[in-house]
Amino acid sequence: MQARSVPQQALSLRAQALYLLPLVVAVAAALTGCGGGNAQAQGGPGGMPPPAVGVVTTALQPVALQTELPGRVEAIRTAQVRARVNGVVLKRLFTEGAEVKAGQALFQIDAAPYQAALESAQANLAKAQANLNQAAAQADRNKPLVEARAISQQEYVVSVAAAKAAEADVAAAKAAVTNARLNVDYAHVTAPISGRIGRALVSEGQLVSAAEATQLALIQQTSAVYVNFTQSANEVQQLRRAMAKGSVRGAGATATQVRVVLDDGTEMAKPGKLLFTDLSVDASSGQVQLRAEVPNADGSLLPGQYVRVRLSQAEVPAGILLPQQAVTRAASGDTVLVVGADSKPTPRQVKISAAQGNQWLVVDGLKPGEQVIADGFQKMFVPGAPVKPVPWSPAGSAPAAPAAPAAPAAPTAASR
Repeated sequence: MQARSVPQQALSLRAQALYLLPLVVAVAAALTGCGGGNAQAQGGPGGMPPPAVGVVTTALQPVALQTELPGRVEAIRTAQVRARVNGVVLKRLFTEGAEVKAGQALFQIDAAPYQAALESAQANLAKAQANLNQAAAQADRNKPLVEARAISQQEYVVSVAAAKAAEADVAAAKAAVTNARLNVDYAHVTAPISGRIGRALVSEGQLVSAAEATQLALIQQTSAVYVNFTQSANEVQQLRRAMAKGSVRGAGATATQVRVVLDDGTEMAKPGKLLFTDLSVDASSGQVQLRAEVPNADGSLLPGQYVRVRLSQAEVPAGILLPQQAVTRAASGDTVLVVGADSKPTPRQVKISAAQGNQWLVVDGLKPGEQVIADGFQKMFVPGAPVKPVPWSPAGSAPAAPAAPAAPAAPTAASR
């Protein structure tokens, strides 16, 4: 009974296969038609439009060669306020961290001993002056007497010498008065320069010494500051050789301008000027010292602060600038994609000189007027396929390509 059921089951499966065969053939034909349509859309004349890519049109222009170097800020003038007399500090007369003017009172040191010394010196001066008057009068009286031979010549000479000694005593007494008055003035400590004063380094009641030159405070002028930085001696030599060959030239007025960049990348609004480049090389580091003066009216730069300095030391007469994203850098060389007359991108090897901000300076491999792709690389699925070049700007990328028309849906078995 089971033997008779197997042929019947086989006949049933064959019948189902014959019934489904037309449907399978129809689906296969529909899929084949869809594949052919896609191929035609990709490569045929009635296919998808070429993708839009952002391009930069090359142009020759003078390019300033900017160098970015590390530097430190230094106050343009610094004065250490130190004790010039011995004594106890009685009072602090300034506000810490404030702006002070030259001659402004800062500290008061006990001046009582120096005032007493001044009065004693003034008394000695008066005594010496009196002795001088007496000696001078005696010499004047002896002059006609010696002429009349009423007194000896020796006695007259002694009186004249006494008058001269009295004059010297008066001069010494005047110097002592001046010195005593200076000590009284030094007890009243004033600011030697105008600027911003830091914290007080001594407090009331502290004994200060002139012999040790006790430091009382520090004043720094920061309305304009120095920025000290270094550059490799090799870079300086390479720049000079390039200028000698004529590949670069002096930057002219721009060579004296420097830009200061803070730690957060902010660039100071007002440029500074390069003051000098040292003539010697530091033997320990191989660096050359440079100094710039930078305006700092708002006080944003502080002495000792770390900054970056950008300066233009030379200029390329005719260079091409490209966005860094347009250049592919590899060990084998730097390449770009150039859109030809047939709208097809082709790779081109170029020579990069230096980075200028977010751009590369190209010195060889490109000609003026060529279109270099800077954006839209992800849209070029097929290498060598035509593209649609559109102008590119850093503010925005190339516009997206128009959407391709939807492929017709494959016919279903139910429609058939």
